[in-house]
Amino acid sequence: MTESTVSSVLPALVFLFPAAAGLLAWSLGKIRAALAETLAVLGAIGALVFALAMVPPVLAGHALTCWGVELRVDGLGCLATVLLSALGLTAGIFSIRYMHHRRFFDASGADITHRRLPAFYGLFLFCLAAILWGTTTNNIIMLYVAVEATTIASGLLVAFWWDRRALEASYKYLMLLTVGITFALFGCVLLYSASTNYLSGVNALLMSKISTIADQLPRSIVVFVTALFIIGFGTKAGVAPFHPWLPDAYAESPSPISALLSGVKAKMAAYALARTLAIFFPAYGALGLFIVILAAFTMLLGGLMALAQQDVKRLLAYSSVSQMGYILMGLGFWSYLGAYGALFHIINHALCKALLFLAIGAVIYRTAGRNFDQLGGLGAKMPATAVCFFIGAFAISGLPPFNGFVSKLTIFLAGAQAGMWWAAAIAIFTSLLTMVAVVKAGYLIFWAKPKDEAILERAKEAPASMLVPVAALSFGCIFLGIWPQTIFPLLHRAVTSLGLAG
Repeated sequence: MTESTVSSVLPALVFLFPAAAGLLAWSLGKIRAALAETLAVLGAIGALVFALAMVPPVLAGHALTCWGVELRVDGLGCLATVLLSALGLTAGIFSIRYMHHRRFFDASGADITHRRLPAFYGLFLFCLAAILWGTTTNNIIMLYVAVEATTIASGLLVAFWWDRRALEASYKYLMLLTVGITFALFGCVLLYSASTNYLSGVNALLMSKISTIADQLPRSIVVFVTALFIIGFGTKAGVAPFHPWLPDAYAESPSPISALLSGVKAKMAAYALARTLAIFFPAYGALGLFIVILAAFTMLLGGLMALAQQDVKRLLAYSSVSQMGYILMGLGFWSYLGAYGALFHIINHALCKALLFLAIGAVIYRTAGRNFDQLGGLGAKMPATAVCFFIGAFAISGLPPFNGFVSKLTIFLAGAQAGMWWAAAIAIFTSLLTMVAVVKAGYLIFWAKPKDEAILERAKEAPASMLVPVAALSFGCIFLGIWPQTIFPLLHRAVTSLGLAG
């Protein structure tokens, strides 16, 4: 279906607003730390409001453009922008109370926490703004710049606790991601160079223009550039074997940032991968089998590694690797049904994993523990947190009536439709691994015999300001599992914007 374009300032406002709020949070927060917290929430709310305002025209078949066509939001961009801004808001609300559970002191012993938090919220909003810039840009070089900007901002957030493990995780994160994403930069430059033979000026940088001449590009260029994009954006998304940075970064960062990394930043990388691969459809189809094999490897490695963890945040990190395999597999089938399942799983995994990381953040806030040999019996002390954790666990395992069931079933059916029964079988087996890992984690934390009576004694339910975003994500997992049709119109627009007809 051909989309008409409508000029609008919304694609710019959706990332400029949180960026401006980030500047204010960083500067005014030095006067009063509470201002930084307020601005963090207001910046995320503004981004979500502008994102939601783009939904009606997109559903009507329009693509919103700004600054000529430098910014362009179609079905896929709108879906990603709404999802990521909403999850950014939940992480921001959760962080207000959570970030006070660890204090910072100077050499004299004075509490300087209030001086550190403005930097946290400024970086948080800059990261969110860069993510939303990535989902709205039409310029392939600017897409790379946005992805790299999220790496820098989130890398500093990973190091925020400023202890040895956090600094080591941040260093690994920045080094490996910078090297990995450089492959995507090479792909962008090579694609631009090849496109200048058919497009003039800035048009050779615009993805909406490049896609119109992609079938004229030399096949060797298409295959090579596609491989570079898979390595570059796949590294950012946590696709195996490019994932070694991920477990440490997710485990050592503050829990709201773990949720931001897994639920938001990784999904922005998945968006970038889908967007760039779509340029070459159907010319890149020969690589489909390779992508599906890579996806199956990612699933199995992540699922097996999750089973071996004793740290619940590292378990969730490896589970994120595994779930990225489902998204990549759906894209590898490169059919309407496969892409539909992949994009739906981007939504569902973002909700589930943000929920799980925030629920564990509530546990850490009350107990300061995250290893299975420290925790146990918390269900009686934190019943609401326990219920929400198990909702996320069942959802990410693909059990009905939760949202993960619908997207995983779609991917299974797409594999069968493509004649790749072996891929569907691996996906089903990995779901069983996921269920064993996360349900076992929930049992050990909330139901098993307490390992440390002192931890159990001081545990109590999380504050309301932390439970509200956790409960909202739980509701989303249930709602999209029972009424998935509510998201179908926007999903359809997103898939057709990739050039796939249903």
